[in-house]
Amino acid sequence: METGLTYTSTVTVSEENIAATMGSGDLEVFATPAMVALMENAAMNAVVGELPEGATTVGAMMNTTHIKPSAMGDTVSATAVLKEVEGRKLTFEVHAKDSKGVIGEGMHVRYIVDREKFMSKLS
Repeated sequence: METGLTYTSTVTVSEENIAATMGSGDLEVFATPAMVALMENAAMNAVVGELPEGATTVGAMMNTTHIKPSAMGDTVSATAVLKEVEGRKLTFEVHAKDSKGVIGEGMHVRYIVDREKFMSKLS
């Protein structure tokens, strides 16, 4: 797998993903957990086409800042860029922006796992 793979995921700020609904705050602004999930989604999708059959990726670490609020109805986009590949460990640079600019940024680590083997750990 080569570095440089990228993907952008987009969502509209709505009742479902505001801090007051998600329980991460009491304001009607885009929730930090929603931003993190959007960043993870972008990272997952950046590499999905390069994975062997039966494999997926799982999030292991997110180090991010959420520096500006986003209002109801605004569009938020998160972009992930694969920066480093160390065996099964994938490190991404992530950032999110709304119509006014950057709202968050950071680093995200995912690991390539075999789906069946990973799920068997639940038994």
